[in-house]
Amino acid sequence: MNKYFKMRKGQNTVEYLLMLAVVVGVVLIAGMAIKKYMPSLWSQIQGMISSAAGSLGAGAGNQ
Repeated sequence: MNKYFKMRKGQNTVEYLLMLAVVVGVVLIAGMAIKKYMPSLWSQIQGMISSAAGSLGAGAGNQ
């Protein structure tokens, strides 16, 4: 009976390691896919921030 639990514990460890490997693989693949679109996304965000800051600066002198 004790041998059964030791074997089961080893099986659980292997299952967790396999799940971890799958998660790491998915994260790496997603990171590579997102990395391709980041430069254009970053420039869009930077443009939005600049235009918002410009409109705030222009409205501040009217008060």
